[in-house]
Amino acid sequence: MSEGPDTSGKWQRLDVRTLWLTALYLLGLVIAAGVPTALLLLEGGVAGWLVARTVGGSAFVIVSHGVIIDWVRWSYTEYRITEERVERRFTFLYRTHKSVPRDRVRNVDVNATIVHRLLGVASVRIGTGQQDIFGKVSITFDPLSRETAEGLRAELLHKGHEEPETELARFSWSWIRYAPVSITTPALGAAAFGLVMQLAEWFNVQVAVVDGIRYLFRELPLIPLLGAIAAIGLAIGVIASLGLWIELWWGYRLTRQSENLLVRRGLFTRRSLTLDERRLRGVEVVEPLGARLAGGARLDAVASGFTVSIDEQRNDPRTLLPVAPRALAHRVAAEILREPVAPTEAATLTPHPPSARHRRLLWAVSAAVAFALVLAVLGLLLVEALLHLAWISALLLVPAAVWIALDAYRALGHGITGEYLVARRGSVRRSTVAVRRDGVIGWVVTSSPMQRRVGLVTLTATVAANNGGYKVPDAGQTQALTFADAAVPDLIAPFLEMEQGAGGAAANSLTNESTYESRQPG
Repeated sequence: MSEGPDTSGKWQRLDVRTLWLTALYLLGLVIAAGVPTALLLLEGGVAGWLVARTVGGSAFVIVSHGVIIDWVRWSYTEYRITEERVERRFTFLYRTHKSVPRDRVRNVDVNATIVHRLLGVASVRIGTGQQDIFGKVSITFDPLSRETAEGLRAELLHKGHEEPETELARFSWSWIRYAPVSITTPALGAAAFGLVMQLAEWFNVQVAVVDGIRYLFRELPLIPLLGAIAAIGLAIGVIASLGLWIELWWGYRLTRQSENLLVRRGLFTRRSLTLDERRLRGVEVVEPLGARLAGGARLDAVASGFTVSIDEQRNDPRTLLPVAPRALAHRVAAEILREPVAPTEAATLTPHPPSARHRRLLWAVSAAVAFALVLAVLGLLLVEALLHLAWISALLLVPAAVWIALDAYRALGHGITGEYLVARRGSVRRSTVAVRRDGVIGWVVTSSPMQRRVGLVTLTATVAANNGGYKVPDAGQTQALTFADAAVPDLIAPFLEMEQGAGGAAANSLTNESTYESRQPG
């Protein structure tokens, strides 16, 4: 059992090891920037003693001033935990005082980078699941000792009485097979080439690098050369994606403790993320194309109070299960929702009209042809090699676009099972979302001019969670409104009455966006 925090109401300071933490971070940044700078100066003929004094002096100034600034922050920052509130204040040239009621605390996330772990400290973010005009209502204590951080989490979430954890899922090495088939693989390969060229530019050797590549593949014609470069980039991307997956998901565990879901993961940066089940509105089973073809799926939470900052986009806190076997994702979803069978698996989905298929074919084929035409025009104006890329792109992309469009149409569907409404969509990123019907606070019905011509609408269930709504795209108008009324009775009834009273004429008067919303209590 970790030690509990001081709840006597006495003001306390953050851990003094924050000064070492700041010094180590700044030292790493200085080395990363200083070494290339020193090499460039030496290559430019600058004397070694002058480079050492300049770079070394700059490093000393940056690190020492950073530590002094952090000492001021540490000296004038205090926090306290009382029986009623969690508070933090900073009093120096100006005064800030942040306070949240303890009964509003919904998550306590404990994160520790490799530097935090070396020093035995952690960063604690206490969230309420609410937002104000400045963003998330949360308080961060960075750093606290590891023992204090864990004790604080236990005290605030469990009122000092930790119940045994129930394990829902655990790290498996077999899941790593899904890492190379993600979209990050080619992106990381391209980033590797970009990094090489950037370093070459720093050291003014771009021409030598390009000439070296040409010499290495001098016997290959243009098209095989491009293929070889792509294969090398893909191999680099595979290796990088495997490393990234291990860093993100090493030691992963999903457990339930009291009324909270707890996700622990990370190799160099350990993350401990909590989710209050009272905020849970449903789940989303996400199947990226590569993972889906390999039989994998990811599980995300649909919960109130989730907004993903720029810093969190790579480590989305909504993800409860990384890409794993599809059957496991559905099983974990059922356990999280406390249902015998996951709604995402049990629901019988209603297909959408054939006109939805035509729209997908039109957009997909048009995009593929447009891309090939752009390459052809650039080939005529700039480099002849782009002409070859144009016909190769057309030959490959048009059939792929047709397949993706048909696959996306087959995925379209919506239905109701028990207390959940279920919607599925997408091909490159297939999403099956199950949302509690009592969590829907409104409906948004939209219809573009092209949709109105073929009698389609996009229905959005407004939910106080994640992105604020989940779409049922390109459904028949009557089909969509009937589904909305069956899922949440009486919420969209006025529009149904209008349609029936007008004898179907309402379809012709549907504007670009019609909104019907009803706020639920609380």
